[in-house]
Amino acid sequence: MPAELPFLRSDSRQEPALPWVAARRPLESARWCAHQGWPVHPLAPGRKTPAANCASCRRSGHAAAQCACLAAGLWCHGFHAATLDLRLIDHWWGSHPEFGVGVACGPARVVVIDVDAHPTQPPARDRLLPGIRIGDQVDLTGLRNGFHTLAVLAALRNRASPADDVGTLRVRTPSGGLHIWYRVADTRRWLCSVGSSTGRALAWQVDVRAHGGYIVAPGTSTQAGIYMPLEGAREPAPLPAWLAQELERTGHVSDARPRTPRPVPPRAHHAVLTAGGGRGRLRSLLGSVLADVAACGRVSEGAGFSGTLNRAAYTMGGLVAGGILSWDEAEQALCDVAATARPGQERRAEGIIRNGLSAGAKRPLYLGGRP
Repeated sequence: MPAELPFLRSDSRQEPALPWVAARRPLESARWCAHQGWPVHPLAPGRKTPAANCASCRRSGHAAAQCACLAAGLWCHGFHAATLDLRLIDHWWGSHPEFGVGVACGPARVVVIDVDAHPTQPPARDRLLPGIRIGDQVDLTGLRNGFHTLAVLAALRNRASPADDVGTLRVRTPSGGLHIWYRVADTRRWLCSVGSSTGRALAWQVDVRAHGGYIVAPGTSTQAGIYMPLEGAREPAPLPAWLAQELERTGHVSDARPRTPRPVPPRAHHAVLTAGGGRGRLRSLLGSVLADVAACGRVSEGAGFSGTLNRAAYTMGGLVAGGILSWDEAEQALCDVAATARPGQERRAEGIIRNGLSAGAKRPLYLGGRP
């Protein structure tokens, strides 16, 4: 008798037990996400697709790098426009309260397991879990959606299904699917995939939203319904080790990291600082950079804190790449001054700092100027 998997008897659906009032107030939802350190961008009214801006953005072949909208502070190209700037967020959703909210997964350092429940015929068993052979002794009768394939994967690893993980943020989609949010702390680039792909995939009808993709924010309302959080945690938990291993196994991790140099030997570091008055110039530069962020603490709002902190992080990222500072030194200095200027917003500040340092590290900065 083939072994039966009892979790195939239902689709693991669970009615939402907690209301999400932000569904009727997208601006509040966007600001809440930004305070979590999750860059946000507008979604088209009533839809789960990004809002277009210029006419060129509605045509194919128009690259984000060639678009003037982003430099002008306009929404365009979906997650490429995602921001943590509260002034920009207030302007976008204040002017267009009908917009939905999307979260850029990569900069937010979140990996979202997107479980589908589409009523389609399952593929052959060798396509259900890429790289894993499911023996004929396993009875797959009743398997019909992503909840089931994810449960099979978890069972094979002697783990509970992430769909039942009350310790992390889970969001029911209008189509009956589920978004399972996890945060990642390392600097590796976690990659997206589609569950039906013949290439990179975790499981059939289980998509992965990560770098290069976005996810609909909790509480967003579309014509199909509301993305409603389930009872349990309201924030993403750390990505479980076993699930991280499965994502690594299935090719969801890239080793691409911000380019930073090897540690500069102390003697060489000293020479850089002292040659031509380098020490004084460095102190003056850092003092000026951090002073701009600290000055934001003198007013409660309207000081352009996000932009100022981002510019400071970008500058210090260049110094890191130039071998003048270590990443830890730069990050700690920025976090300290940001916490003083905006207490209680540490998570949002960390997101801004991380993005700014990474961007600045692509262009080394030397005491004599960028090369």
